[in-house]
Amino acid sequence: MIKAGIKETRKRLSHYLSRVQEGEEIIITKRDEPVARLVPIKMAWAKPLTSHKELRESIRAKGKPLSEIVIHSREESL
Repeated sequence: MIKAGIKETRKRLSHYLSRVQEGEEIIITKRDEPVARLVPIKMAWAKPLTSHKELRESIRAKGKPLSEIVIHSREESL
């Protein structure tokens, strides 16, 4: 873990972003108090899809179907 002040972070942002890409965590401080944290994004979930069909199949709906919600909403407004 690296600690860096705001001014230093501005000056060396490209360097710090490279370190984050390598898996390092950067704590940004303001007057020696932590204010932000730069961490790498985990990209394991982002696998390429081969087709639109695969995309549609990968989506799982949650909750009630939209048609039921619309019907219920219309009934309430009467």
